Amino acid sequence: MTAPRNAADQEYPVDFPVKVMGRHDSGLRAATQAIIERHAGPLEEANVRTRTSSDGNFLALTYVIRASSREQLDAIYRELTACKLVLMAL
Repeated sequence: MTAPRNAADQEYPVDFPVKVMGRHDSGLRAATQAIIERHAGPLEEANVRTRTSSDGNFLALTYVIRASSREQLDAIYRELTACKLVLMAL
């Protein structure tokens, strides 16, 4: 999977939201934050937003990173979608 189409129209560097969804009890945040930080460097807590589904079964995470290129975003999305804990990455 590649980064969303609108990433091609971006000028870099740019602050870019990476959204990830998965099961709430799966260790999703630790696994996906490690992936994001491997490609984009350490994240401040202010750049991570979490939202739990109304029934508490799912977790949505938004990581706002400073993207330096389309290739960087493609690598992030490839690794996120390969992670078994991730149900969806946007």
